[in-house]
This record gives sequence, structure tokens and C-alpha cells, in this order.
Amino acid sequence: MTGLDPFMERSRIAYISMEIAIKPEIHTYSGGLGILAGDVARSCADLELPVVLVTLVSREGYLRQEIATDGRQVDHPDPWLPVDWAAPLDAMIAVEIEGRSVWTRAWLHVVESPLGGDIPVILLDTDVDQNNADDRRITDRLYGGDAVHRLKQEAVLGVGAARMLRALGFEIEFYHLNEGHAALLAVELLRKTPNPIANERPDDCPSDAPSDEDLCAQCLFDVAHVRARCAFTTHTPVEAGHDRFDYEDVKRVLGDFIYIDQLRLLGGPDHLNMTRLALNLSGYVNGVARRHAETTRHLFPGYRISAVTNGVHPATWVHPGLARLLDGTVPGWGLEPELLVRADQLPNTEVWAAHQEAKHALLDEIQRRTGFAMAAERPLIGFARRMTAYKRPDLLFADLERLRSISRLFPFQLVMAGKAHPRDEPGKQLIQEIHGHIRDLAGDIPITFVPDYDMEFARALVSGSDIWLNTPLPPLEASGTSGMKAALNGVLCLSTLDGWWLEACIEGVTGWAIGDTALGTAGDDAEELYVKLERTVLPLYYGDRDRWVWMMTQSLSKIGSYFNSHRMMKSYAVQAYFGRP
Repeated sequence: MTGLDPFMERSRIAYISMEIAIKPEIHTYSGGLGILAGDVARSCADLELPVVLVTLVSREGYLRQEIATDGRQVDHPDPWLPVDWAAPLDAMIAVEIEGRSVWTRAWLHVVESPLGGDIPVILLDTDVDQNNADDRRITDRLYGGDAVHRLKQEAVLGVGAARMLRALGFEIEFYHLNEGHAALLAVELLRKTPNPIANERPDDCPSDAPSDEDLCAQCLFDVAHVRARCAFTTHTPVEAGHDRFDYEDVKRVLGDFIYIDQLRLLGGPDHLNMTRLALNLSGYVNGVARRHAETTRHLFPGYRISAVTNGVHPATWVHPGLARLLDGTVPGWGLEPELLVRADQLPNTEVWAAHQEAKHALLDEIQRRTGFAMAAERPLIGFARRMTAYKRPDLLFADLERLRSISRLFPFQLVMAGKAHPRDEPGKQLIQEIHGHIRDLAGDIPITFVPDYDMEFARALVSGSDIWLNTPLPPLEASGTSGMKAALNGVLCLSTLDGWWLEACIEGVTGWAIGDTALGTAGDDAEELYVKLERTVLPLYYGDRDRWVWMMTQSLSKIGSYFNSHRMMKSYAVQAYFGRP
């Protein structure tokens, strides 16, 4: 009996993701996409859904962030050893890349639920003796290398996942592609299903969504058959964020894997757009919030885009002190988080005591990591995001004198964290500028930036902050989930109205909005932020503790009971996995 044997009979759905945050010690994630996939795994284990997850092993991790003395981000590898956390499997498969057979092995990690369920995660690894030095490195660094290297990674992820699952003996009935990185899996399925009614190979291809009739007539393969087996979740609300590859590179890397004219038909005439490829080969497609689904429909007109708003795994993100309180008052919330609707009945004194426990733990962790001491009696604003321009991590610093003035009236403190992508130079510049602002405000406002933001520190930050700040430029936030984690701990969100917050914000009840749904300028939003802090948020913290804690319970009950990954996975089960003809 192997470690896979318990899963072979029951696993009928494969969830494919370039990154999965399985646990802090396994560095197979970079940020929100991977954290979400990890919460998918944990909810599948809790709910005992028949799912197997597949990702890359990413031995060198994403990046370990160091902050230089001048505030610059310095990138380092962040390695982990698969043998410490996973078991090797005896199957190997090959994917043809640049005319070579690139051999791939698999590792197994089992996600175990405290409720008794478990699910397998398969990690694909090209670091084997049969490959040359370059090919051994394909699965080393998450999102590493240039566009050609990325295409090789996506070939191993998509094509490799389908072949590895077959080699291991899984009988998969349905595939869920988490972002366009996995789109080549659908092509692997497609090339095995000839289309008996196809016309001759097409010479030109439509630029927008081809109709079902066009695809059936022009494609040499059975698109309908593949669509019936695939769902696609897109997370990217801007055109520039979708992976696109030059067809010359595609021909060189993939060779005769499939006719290039067929890829042009399905993935776009000028470049291979992985999002468009997944859209054309998936029978169910969704965005990750209602606003995001609307944005995607505008980006890709002609496609049916549903909305399944993201959620987070309650038991992972709720602080142990609050979890103990919930266990006594709302038993069963870990399996049925909809019961958290009753959390508004929690006693204020006990909620506040649980929060203070989480806050003190956070302050201790900040001091351990940075040496910077912060005060428990001051309200603590938390901000942690991928550091990139549209997230606007510098919005709070638009007017330093205004910040000083607010702090003199209502003293507050700020903790920030987040990494910039290694190739995002503007994002790295933002980190350096933020460190300059921190130096300028030293002595007036206690601010610290915690380097190397990871899953472990995220748990402390989302539970121990008093206010969770989020300032993306609408409509560029697909969903956002960090605020959901904060709300699960009674931490109050202050955010621009985008992504999930459009659905969750009840002004003065679950938190506060910065601006409205109309698109304003950064200056408008900065002024709105300052006004909200000075006239509403900070005066409430200092002047009406009972109302503040009441809002904490409202946030926990109204947000926690809906914006959770159990509800999300049940939605996928009904709408995509089992509810389709």
C-alpha cells in the first residue's frame, strides 16, 4: 500500500495551480493566489471533497526578501527540501520541451484536517538525473526566469499534471484550472479527442470569442468534450497581467505538441494568450468577485463569466484565543462557518480580551523580527500586500504633514509588509520610498516594515492589528482576501471599494469605505482616507470602545459567515463540479 492508495478511489476532481500555500515551511507560494489555493486544499480536506491538487515543487521558493540599509529590496532564493515535507512517488512522466523529453517525478504531501478528512497534493519536480542541467531547473524557482522559462514551467504544470495523474492511476473526471498558468492541461486533453465534424485546418482565426459553432467547425479536436471536463478561474483584472507568449517561442518550446494554427484559433491570432486559451476550453469560467467578473466580461467580450467570490479558511486564520471563545459559543464553526452569523452575540469584554491576546502576540512577533517596540494601547494599522503600483501602498503617505497632524490628535502606529516581484522595478521603488517616509516620520508616528512577509507572519498580522488598511486602485483588485482574514478576527477594514469589499462593506457596521464606487484620483482617495481616519475611525477607537467592539462582532459574524473557503468550495461543487449536465 502506497501513500496514494486511500485517495485513488475517491479523487475525481483535479485542482491545478502554479502555487499552493500548503504550510509556511513549504515555499511553494508567492502571495494571494497561492494562499487561496492552500485554503482550497484545507477546505477540501475539511469537507472531504474528492479533490487532488497539483502544483510545482518550486525547490528554490519564490524569494526571501532582505531590506538593505537604503530601503531597497534584495532578492534571495528561499529554498526548502521536499524530502522534509513530502514523500517521493515512483511514477515518472515526460513532457517534450525544445525537442527533448523532460522527465518529471512527483512528490506527495497530504493535507490533514483536524476534523478527520485529508486530501493529496502532488508536487511536480524536474530535478532528476535523466534531465540536463537546464531542464532540472525548470521547477526550481516559482515565477523565475524569462518568458521562455515561464512557458516551460507552464508546460510542465499543465501537460505534466494531466500525464502524472494518469501515470499514478487517478481517474480524473473534472479539472479546475486556477489561473491561466494551467491552460496547457486543457490542450493535452484536447489533442486526444479528434473532432469528426471539423473542416480543413483554418488559415485565419477570429480575434474575439469564437462561437461554439465556429470552434466545432474549425477545430480539429472535440472542444465540447474538453469543455465538459474543465473549469477555469481567472484572477487577473487587467489585460497586461495575462500570460502571453510569442508563437515563435511556442513552436520552439512545444514543437509538434499541437498544430500552431489550432493554438491561434483557441489562444489568439497574435500571441498565445493563456487566459483566452483557458476561456475557450473551459465549460465553466468564473471571476473571483462580482466586480471582477464584470471587469473580465469587458476584457473578454462574448464569454460567459460567472462570479464565485473568494473566501478564506476560518480555522487557519482565526487566532487561537478567539477560536477558544468561538468554540464555547458557536460550536461547530470550523466545519460550518455559516454558524459564525451568531458571533454577534459574543460578550464585548471577552471579544476585546481575545483581541488583546492576539495584539500582544503580534507586537511580540514584530519586536522579534525587527527589534522595533510598539505600544499595545495605541491603535495599530496593518497593511500587507504584494508591493506593486495598483495596490498603492504609498497612498497613506501622500501628505506627511497631514499624517502628523492626525497623529497629534489621535496617536496611531503602522506596520507594513509585502514583497515586490523580482522583475517589478516600480514595486521595488515603492518599497524604497516607503522606507524613506518611515525615516521622515520617525519620532512622530511609530512605523515599521517587517521584511520577508510570509504565511506565518500573516496569521499574526491579520489577527493582531486593530485596523486593516487596503488601498487598491479600482477596478484593479480582483478580489483580495487579506481583509477577509482580518474580519474573521474582528479586525475592522478600511478600504477602497473594490474586489470583495464592494460586497462586504456596510459602512459603520463591518468597517469603512474610502471613497465610493466611482473611479477617482489618488489625490481624492488620499483625502478621503485622511478624513475617514481623522473624523471617524480613530475618534471611535478612542472615544467609544463599546461601539468599536460591537463593530468587531458585526464584522466577524457578517463577513466570517459568508466570505470563507467552505462556502466558496460548495459554490464550485454546485456550479462547476457536479451541477453541470
